[in-house]
Amino acid sequence: MTTSTAIAATTPERPPPHPSRLLVAGLLVGPLFTAAYLVEGALRGDGYSPLRHPVSSLALGPQGWQQIANFVVCGLLVVLFSIGLRRTLRTGPGALAVPLLVAVWGIGLIGAGIFVTDPVGGYPTAASPVTWHGQLHDLAFSLPAFAALTLAMLTATVAFARRRSGWFALYSALSGTVFAVLFAFALIGFAGTDPWTSTAGLWQRLCVSVGWLWLALLATNRRRAARRAGR
Repeated sequence: MTTSTAIAATTPERPPPHPSRLLVAGLLVGPLFTAAYLVEGALRGDGYSPLRHPVSSLALGPQGWQQIANFVVCGLLVVLFSIGLRRTLRTGPGALAVPLLVAVWGIGLIGAGIFVTDPVGGYPTAASPVTWHGQLHDLAFSLPAFAALTLAMLTATVAFARRRSGWFALYSALSGTVFAVLFAFALIGFAGTDPWTSTAGLWQRLCVSVGWLWLALLATNRRRAARRAGR
């Protein structure tokens, strides 16, 4: 009994199985989401303008199922990535907060797909009815998701500075700031405020691209850390 206890006490804790495999989701999700909405936007007629209209508007109309699927699939990938992120950060600064905020971004994408947006900027109709699912899309999922990803970047700034990864801390600070500013420009444009209206879709796409790039580099950072740790 004593011998068994001593062996158990000296046996190191087994690391989580294959966290790097889940981190791959963080590398794939941005290019997948971007490629999907670029193709959909290029093929979508009927007055849709990628420069003016949000990505969410692609979920409207007969082909809207494509963007709905894009939201849901990519949201699930982000949630999987957040699990792998939690496993590799394990303990220390940001170990819980950063993965949790990233997961909120993923859940927001899923919700944005399930609850489609209302017409914005005259697409697909000039009328702008306010529906319950449109309100859920905006207030329960989209806005919290963008806020969460901003906070994830800013939290990572502090966390990685304390983890002595200065370059990623600085990059996270810059990304979070640019992400928030671009999102503000997009919101102003979608609200119908000139001169931002005609380019609101562009600001949103630039904003989302900043976020996807940050997630991809975060995944790269943690995969390298996992390899160094011998996983």
